[in-house]
Amino acid sequence: MTSNPDIFDRQLLHRRRDRLAGHAARHEFLLARVADDIVERLAAVRRTFPTVLNLGAHHGLLGRRVGAVPGVATVIDAEPSGALLAYCSGLRVQCDEEVLPFRDQSLDLIVSGLSLQLVNDLPGVLVQARRALKPDGLLLAAMLGGATLTELRTALLAAEEEIEGGASPRVAPFADVRDLGALLQRTQFALPVVDSETVVVTYANPLALMHELRGMGGANILRARSRKPLRRRTLHRSFEIYAERFGLPGGRIPATFEIITLTGWAPHASQPKPLQPGSAKMRLADALGTAEQPAGDTARPDKTRR
Repeated sequence: MTSNPDIFDRQLLHRRRDRLAGHAARHEFLLARVADDIVERLAAVRRTFPTVLNLGAHHGLLGRRVGAVPGVATVIDAEPSGALLAYCSGLRVQCDEEVLPFRDQSLDLIVSGLSLQLVNDLPGVLVQARRALKPDGLLLAAMLGGATLTELRTALLAAEEEIEGGASPRVAPFADVRDLGALLQRTQFALPVVDSETVVVTYANPLALMHELRGMGGANILRARSRKPLRRRTLHRSFEIYAERFGLPGGRIPATFEIITLTGWAPHASQPKPLQPGSAKMRLADALGTAEQPAGDTARPDKTRR
């Protein structure tokens, strides 16, 4: 999250997604899970959303699910890959997630499923999203978090260090919950909430996992990646380390995906505001039914207890 980030090769990402577009539905299980969660969250919000943007639409799965939610009228799918966009339904806009072609205060709701973790300028994207939302408009975005693919990252790093004498970046860095919560506040979203869910999926072997990631368009797009293909010996050793350290009974291997969901509202006068310090009408001790004790007089713990 630097001022001029250039972590991901976005053009390479778009080309790969163009090539894989015809098979996207075969590898949508994680996106489908995210879509179900976003729809469930929207169902708890008792209001209408006349104009909705699905940012980073992939092949339109999330847009179709959100379009069926009561109170949602028009869904716009925005996706940089033209080949993926062709599979979307309804209104479609081809654009990069980092450059939104929507006027200020034109959208009631922005949803995004598993796209924003691969933008270079996430703060800039969030600022644009807030500006595009009408006052009291809602952002609901799910992205991959820092615990994602920790097993694969560990195995590749260990194998390269053992055989090559050094390692190159193979798995993208992802933000954590605290960073994203602070970022929502910094980009001036009101009532920000960030939560995470860990999903563990099992595969027959690490090669099957890699095939799945490639089908999702999740192959390495880091600009700092090595341009040399991973040697067969190193790859085989990484499979051994994966199985040794993380293997399950029966020979299958787990893969962790952390899904972080960001919720924020465009500011509006009707929203609740935090109280000013010192404005409380009741002492915390009274509310808790306990005695108040100055911090300096706190009893020391018994050091003999364990």
